[in-house]
Amino acid sequence: MISSNDLKPGMTIQQDGELFIVLEQSQNKTARSAMVVKAKVRNLRTGSNVELSWGGGDKIQPAQIDKKEMQYLYDTEDALVFMDNETYEQIEIPKDHLKWEINFLKPNDNVNISMFEGEILGIILPDKVSLRVVECEPAVKGDTATSASKNAVLESGLEIKVPLFISQDEMIVVSTADGKYSGRAK
Repeated sequence: MISSNDLKPGMTIQQDGELFIVLEQSQNKTARSAMVVKAKVRNLRTGSNVELSWGGGDKIQPAQIDKKEMQYLYDTEDALVFMDNETYEQIEIPKDHLKWEINFLKPNDNVNISMFEGEILGIILPDKVSLRVVECEPAVKGDTATSASKNAVLESGLEIKVPLFISQDEMIVVSTADGKYSGRAK
């Protein structure tokens, strides 16, 4: 058990049978009342953000989230298939659990799968990934009066805005946090 006073962003906790990761934490103490600890948290099963509060010094159950590196193999109609790199065991994760993450995956990529007591929670993406541009609009010379970007489709199917100098079949780096162009791949 950990004290509510010791909560920090990034910690994982259990509350009422649910798993949460702490996003923000604040403590409020006034002269008249006892300390109140509030935390903005994300539910690891549903992805929803909520705010929880405790009294100062209340005990909270920590959650041990395990990470295992697996290789993304392929997708079926309704799931993505991953293989354990050590045991070669294959698992399927439903597509509706990975709506955002699927934009950054390509076959044979190694990713970290997060688990809690054998239950698969999802995948942990790196901060940035390299993807190939499979289709993009041609750059129009002198078209920089408004925004100097154009639409591009990446090998994962994600559509993003890229600078005019990016061409088809070029490797680019994309941020997994917001899905935006981050630079050319080296």
